[in-house]
Amino acid sequence: MILFVFEGKKREPDIFKTLEFLFFPKEQNIVYSFGNNLYELYRQLQELDGAGDIVSLLREINKGNPDNPFDEDVKSSDFSEIFLFFDYDFQNKFLTLEQMNQQVTEMLDVFDDETENGKLYINYPMLEAIRYTKALPDEQYVTYTVSRTDCCVKGFKNLVQRFSAYGSLDFIVLDLRRKPSTIKKVEIEHNWELLKIQSVSKANLLCNEVTGFPSDKDSISQGKVFQAQLSKHILPKDEVAILCAFPIFIFDYFKR
Repeated sequence: MILFVFEGKKREPDIFKTLEFLFFPKEQNIVYSFGNNLYELYRQLQELDGAGDIVSLLREINKGNPDNPFDEDVKSSDFSEIFLFFDYDFQNKFLTLEQMNQQVTEMLDVFDDETENGKLYINYPMLEAIRYTKALPDEQYVTYTVSRTDCCVKGFKNLVQRFSAYGSLDFIVLDLRRKPSTIKKVEIEHNWELLKIQSVSKANLLCNEVTGFPSDKDSISQGKVFQAQLSKHILPKDEVAILCAFPIFIFDYFKR
């Protein structure tokens, strides 16, 4: 079994349903929506002495919940792989930037292996980065950044709505209430391929100062992406390079 843990309860699961349809056997997956941000997950894990056992935490949270997806004795080792997807949340108003960066650093250290504690993927500044693109392929994608001030004052979702060539997620999400046509399936797969290419190229530029696919996938690990964001954007410029985790996950997972 593979466990996917998402921050949100709507958009991430909707996106994943398409990825699951395209790439994953449905019967092998458990999808869980945490319903809160990375920093709340950090706080709750600290109450467990920072052990990093995400499954134990989620099992306890859901005790007595009739929709609990976890058996009473389930543990992390029962899953072949665990993936977590959360936002950096540049606009967080309850923590200082220093606190946020320290917690992200610790979480990336704990969740750095999908076959052990789990592997954490981070959206910069948030999931809506998936739509921050002009018509695909977008040759300027590697240059896009957003400041913390704009995230706080204007709201990143509003910025995306005004900037994006796509008015919704329909360019990457299939309507699975009925079997999609072959043409639509091919179109969505192609868009994910283009998003993968430009997202991985941007991560490679961030980490290694070259575009294109890296020869070594570890050279654009989530930890290295975050350290590059810190050194090149967050600390000196109070901004982030806009980057969504889902396309990079596809690159990582499917070894191509």
